[in-house]
Amino acid sequence: MLMVLNNDKYMMNWTEGANAWGTVRAPKELECKRIVDKDSNGLIHEKYVFTNISDKDVFTSLKDIAIYTTFNDDYTDSATCITNRCHTHIWCGEDITYVMALRMGGEPGHLGMVVTEGSIGGYSVERDFDRMSNDRGDFMLHPLPVSLVPGESFEIAWCLFEHEGKMDFYEKLKVYCPRYIEVKADNYVLFDGEDIRVEVKPVFEFEEEEIELILGDMKLGKYESADNSIGYIIENGTIIIQGKPSVTGEYSFKIAVKGIRTHCNILVQPKLMELAKARCHFIADKQQFHKAGSKLDGAYLIYDNEEKHMFYNPKNDYNGARERVCMGNLIAGYLRENSDEALEKSLKMYIEYIEREIVDVETGLVFNDYQRDDSYKRLYNYPWISVFYLELYSLYGDKKYLVTAYKVIKAFYEQGGAHFYAIEVPIERIIKGLDAAGGMSEYRDMLMRYFREHCDYIISTGTNYPRHEVNFEQSIVAPAVNILLQMYKITKDVRYLDAAKLQLNVLEMFNGLQPDYHMYEVAIRHWDGYWFGKKKLYGDTYPHYWSALTAHAYKEYAIIMKDDEYMRKAQAAYRAVLSLIFADGSASCAYVYPASVNGIEAGYYDAYANDQDWGLYFMLRNMDEG
Repeated sequence: MLMVLNNDKYMMNWTEGANAWGTVRAPKELECKRIVDKDSNGLIHEKYVFTNISDKDVFTSLKDIAIYTTFNDDYTDSATCITNRCHTHIWCGEDITYVMALRMGGEPGHLGMVVTEGSIGGYSVERDFDRMSNDRGDFMLHPLPVSLVPGESFEIAWCLFEHEGKMDFYEKLKVYCPRYIEVKADNYVLFDGEDIRVEVKPVFEFEEEEIELILGDMKLGKYESADNSIGYIIENGTIIIQGKPSVTGEYSFKIAVKGIRTHCNILVQPKLMELAKARCHFIADKQQFHKAGSKLDGAYLIYDNEEKHMFYNPKNDYNGARERVCMGNLIAGYLRENSDEALEKSLKMYIEYIEREIVDVETGLVFNDYQRDDSYKRLYNYPWISVFYLELYSLYGDKKYLVTAYKVIKAFYEQGGAHFYAIEVPIERIIKGLDAAGGMSEYRDMLMRYFREHCDYIISTGTNYPRHEVNFEQSIVAPAVNILLQMYKITKDVRYLDAAKLQLNVLEMFNGLQPDYHMYEVAIRHWDGYWFGKKKLYGDTYPHYWSALTAHAYKEYAIIMKDDEYMRKAQAAYRAVLSLIFADGSASCAYVYPASVNGIEAGYYDAYANDQDWGLYFMLRNMDEG
């Protein structure tokens, strides 16, 4: 099905995939009739009528029926993506199911879809694995399981409409879906001691006896402030679920008003420092390798939560360096605020390993794996090692660590870093460190020349981003914003702020607002379960810790502009990544969200604790920086 919005100068086709839009897969006992209509307002209405044509009852499971909704979501090159591809934000919330498709460059118009009849229980994807990380796949919506007697039918219907962006999309849901229920939480990830507050606002009138709210096996009653248990109140047509959680873990609220069903997922974590302590000790106890005679002695390695052992492989994303250096960052960051003899001992062993195997402290060269193996050149590794040494400088106050951080960044730029959108380049932090240390103006001046060259390249490139390990992704755009905003804070040169605003608009399109702690203010990524996980399965990873890069951008922009809304968004994005860290200190590199990927069961936390610690580290640093 070709779908082009009216007056679209780019003539973007919003529906493109390996399968045709509206293709249906269902048991042979079910016949499907598809009806398509366009009304006078330009809305496209689709209806799928499923009828049991057998002589026996038919019972379905979630993935038995699939309706292909092939939104045009893949990464070719940035020039194409900006105007002619969309980020597809899917919410399968039973009767309240919708898709917010956003043109990747942020320029209106955009496309929306909302289910008006029937219930959707989940989605799957089918990917072209030959395109590796650059194809998000064909989306399939799965109706909730049904039972049908012979001759019985059920319907799934939706409408497709144009919108101007996130706010306009949610306003139009209220218009185009007469049964719509708006669900919003104050926070989707909470810390122990914080209160749950969820607003449930139907667009239709209702009576109190028509409300049914269920948490686990418990039906919620009216909120009683005396015991502060979770309950609800009604204010001006809005149902407010509130109260103090009694235990940590997931709080999945089943919501029904007038028989219309949906849900909202909240996660309650231990207090942040308790979570960090548990994670740091897990790393020191179970992820630090100790073996005399091995050059990996002292390294922080992957941990297999299924088989309960450490794992190393020289293949890049499973090796003894790269993203895994953040385990050292996390422990150093924790020790800045907390004395802990065991963690101190562990960190010092790790420093010995890093300086023996991963970094040359004289030249600033960073190697891809232990044994100073640089057979694979990777510029991403440099800023991360520099951040590690800045953490050591903050912890110990020894200027040698600041000098090493400087040398590493200098080496990064000497190898072409000014044309590379590296993740977490610590511009502001290292310049402030050099200024405060005194007597290091020569180092400062050299780095500022490199930083200006880097920013000038980003400004001249605009949104025509160069390809990196993925053709186009959130962690190319986010560094562009962060680098520019950091330079504005240092120099007050408005060129950097203006350029950052352009990049920020593109960055925001990656994030959705679904009422689920996995997805709210989490950037779309869909390959990390393959590259970093044990199951090696592609598919949407909700959440992913690099969403915190967007949080950085929001936070910096909020500080500069004194914008409370961006600060709220920043805090939500920071919290969103924490479900990858578990209360006992174990962790997972990816939650692969869809029901299935190319027919393989998904909806799981991967067994490998690998690279996810950046999210918790950023959260700790955010608390420290204010």
